[in-house]
This record gives sequence, structure tokens and C-alpha cells, in this order.
Amino acid sequence: MTGRIRNPRIARKLTSAVEAANLVKPGANVGMSGFTGSGHPKRVPAALAQRIAEANRTGEPMRIGLWTGASTAPEVDGVLAEADGIDLRLPYQSDPVTRDRINSAALRYTDMHLSHVAPRVWQGFFGRLDVAIVEATAITEDGHLVPSSSVGNNKTWIEQADQVIVELNERHGDGMEGMHDIYYGTALPPQRKPIPLTRPSDRIGAAHLECPEDKIVAVVRTEEPDRGTAFRPPDATSRGIAGHVLDFLGEEVRSGRLPRELLPLQSGVGNVANAVLDGLRTGPFRDLTAYTEVIQDGMLDLLDAGVLRAASATALSLSPAADDRFHDGIADYRDKIVLRPQEISNHPEVVRRLGCLAMNGIVEADIYGNVNSTHLMGSSVQNGIGGSGDFARNAYLSIFVTPSSAKGGAISTIVPMVSHVDHTEHDVDVIATEQGIADLRGLAPAERARLVIDNCAHPDFRPALHDYFARAQRDSFGLHTPHLLDESLSWHHRFVRTGTMHSTPE
Repeated sequence: MTGRIRNPRIARKLTSAVEAANLVKPGANVGMSGFTGSGHPKRVPAALAQRIAEANRTGEPMRIGLWTGASTAPEVDGVLAEADGIDLRLPYQSDPVTRDRINSAALRYTDMHLSHVAPRVWQGFFGRLDVAIVEATAITEDGHLVPSSSVGNNKTWIEQADQVIVELNERHGDGMEGMHDIYYGTALPPQRKPIPLTRPSDRIGAAHLECPEDKIVAVVRTEEPDRGTAFRPPDATSRGIAGHVLDFLGEEVRSGRLPRELLPLQSGVGNVANAVLDGLRTGPFRDLTAYTEVIQDGMLDLLDAGVLRAASATALSLSPAADDRFHDGIADYRDKIVLRPQEISNHPEVVRRLGCLAMNGIVEADIYGNVNSTHLMGSSVQNGIGGSGDFARNAYLSIFVTPSSAKGGAISTIVPMVSHVDHTEHDVDVIATEQGIADLRGLAPAERARLVIDNCAHPDFRPALHDYFARAQRDSFGLHTPHLLDESLSWHHRFVRTGTMHSTPE
């Protein structure tokens, strides 16, 4: 294993996961690597969870602040939440145990734009960062870390933490070295300077994470794979959404508003997003680029097909089969993929400069174009806003996609008023469902409402939405954005009471 540790002094710090976990003190704030189930530590969090569970059993409660890049995996969020070991979680999560504890108020959660995390930590809003637990694939002669399959906030964690624990993961092989671009030119105002990145393929930083040798207090060996998710093949609904988006992009090219090679793509994670990417693979567009948060199966397919020539992200998010394919072809991918810190991959300045095409999923949208991407029935958080806001507010085009109904048809994802607002109508250019697409640019609220209802709502809910809008135009307090305040959230209230948004006769 010392071949992976090219610094002999750091090689002497090899230890067990249990011994490393014992270095984390009760009440500590811990910054862990990890982004969408990739690049997270595998062994130390499990040992830490066992220690916390034992402390709680013996009447000496122990909890930590858990800071990451985005979501992680059951080996991090799951085990620590199950042990009742998390006091504050930020900035994003997708673990069911963690989610249940957040929604029962047993765990504090701060949902944040991913580009905001590093500056907020530097500004001290969450207190001192005591320990960083970071996955790496190698340690250089100078003590610097070769990142693994995600970068996330690792640069900030290492800079801010008093101590650094390294999980050295041999699973990734030697091929990851050279794929990363760690930029050290960010600063807080008034020292902030422009980020010199003008193309997704640009490399503006170092290949390694700089880490003072004396900060590293332990190195733990692991060979465990990332926790990738196998995406379902596109179903009829996903293909329908993808078809509408691709037709829309084609029309934008024909109108001269987009070049034939489009603009850098940003795509959220999930089956609908992968369906859109699959449509691009067989569609008319070529010589594409991506400037996004994660590279998922669909983007790997585009690279393999020669449709996508360069992709910039902060993490991989691959199914097990795609992960194997990635490692088999890593020498070729290393020249086409750039992995960056998320404060750069999601930076509003860069997103605006490049003119990204943002495509993200949602929970619901209302008839005027406001979007809820985080909460069920207004109160129960699902995952978090992630990076969708970083891109939606700054992209050249902001597209939100969703099936028109959910829960077997009991829920309409197009509602009179969203029960929680993550993206206001001002940041939403296009809404697409399997029913159709609504281009909201240049329209007044009433025009948007008619278009969203006619093009995007499920036929089973469309008459009720037209009825609501007509009565709102007649009885609303004002007519610019007509609403019936005593009825605008009644669809959600009905679902909570009866299990369906459909109106039933008394």
C-alpha cells in the first residue's frame, strides 16, 4: 500500500478505521468528502457510527455536525443518522433514514445552494470545522491528495479543518490522477477576482488537493466501491418528456437562438435526466459539451458515442455497470472529463459566462411558473435544492422537467400554487412534462397560466385547473396574478386529508 503513499512520513500514519474514528471528538463539526454517492469515505464513518451508538447506549450522548458536498450514501448519512449521531446536516441529503429524522425534527438540516457552501464556511456561519475526512486515491511526495471520483467541498474542508483523516481508496486505480482541476484562486470580497474559465474543458488549477503534511493525523486503507444507482431504462413518460425537450432545442437552433452544437449542458440526476441525455445520443446534435455537477450514465454514453467531446463536473454519479466501464476506459476519459471543486462547477459567474442549458427535475410547478423542487405538501423535505438554483438563476436557458402526475395519478404536479417555492417564476424559462412543453419567456402571468395548463397539466386535472383560473380571474383581489387565497393550496390539503388531489363529490 505504501506505493499509493509517496510520502514516507505520511505512510507512517496508516491506522485502523476505529483508531481514526476515535480522533473525532463529541460535538465536532466534520467535513466529509462525497457527492451523489461517489467519493465518500467508506470505513471511518461506519466506525464513527459504532462509537456514537455505544456512547448513546451508555448514557454519554455524542453527536456531530456533518458537512459534505451533497448527498452521500448509506455508509455515511445512513449509519450516522441511524446511530442518532448527527446534530446538523448540510447542504443536501437523499438518505431515507436521514430524511425521516429531519422531518420528525430529530435532526437539524440546512438546505443550501451548493455554490454557497464554501463561502459560508469561510465566513464562519457554521462554526469551526474540526475534522475533515476525505477520500483520496494517492498521496504525493509533497503530501498532496489525489482526489477520487468526486471533489465536492474537499478543498474547503482541508483548508478549514484542524485535522485531516484520509481514506485511501485503491479501488480507483492510478488512472484518476490528472483528471482533477483544483482551482485556488477564489477569495471573499473585496479580494475576489474573475475566474479564468471560458470553456468547459479549460484547466485552471492543480491536479491535486493541497494539504499541509502536519494536518494529516490518520490514513485508513479501503478498496470499497462507490454506491452508484442503477438507472431504469427510459419509460414512456420519460421518453415523452425527453422528446419534447429535444424538439424544443431543435427549434431554438432553427430560430438562431442556439448554435448547432448547442451550449454547455447541465443536467440534474435521475431517470428523466438520463432519458433526455439518451435522446441527445441519437439526436441530430453533435460536438456537444457539458458544464454540470455530475457525470451520470447518459453523459458517459454521449462521450462513448462521440456526441459529447468534453464534460466538466464535480463528481461522477454512475451505475455499477457504468462505473466498471469508466474504469476500463479511464485513460481515454481522463482527456475528456474534468472534475472540479463544486464552488467552481456551480459558480454563478462561470455558469452565466458559458451560457449553460440547465435541465432539472422538480416536485411541482404552479400555473404561473413557480417551482417547488424540495418539499412534499409544503412541509416534508424530500432531498434539497442542490445545485438547481445555481444553474436556474444563471443559465442561458432554464428548463424544468417532471411527469405531469405522481402517486399513480393521485397527485398533479401542476397545481394552482406551489406549496413551497425554490425557484420563482423569474428563473423558470421552460416547463416540460410528457404532455407537452411551455415556453414561458416573454409572457405575462395570465398567458403563462393558460400555456402551462394546456401544454403541461395531466388531462385528468386540466379541467379543474382551468376552472380555478377562470374563477380567480373573476374573484381575485387583483388580476395581474389571479389567485383565490382560500383555495390556492386546497389541492395539497385535500391530498393530506384523503390521499388524492382529485375533488370528490360531497
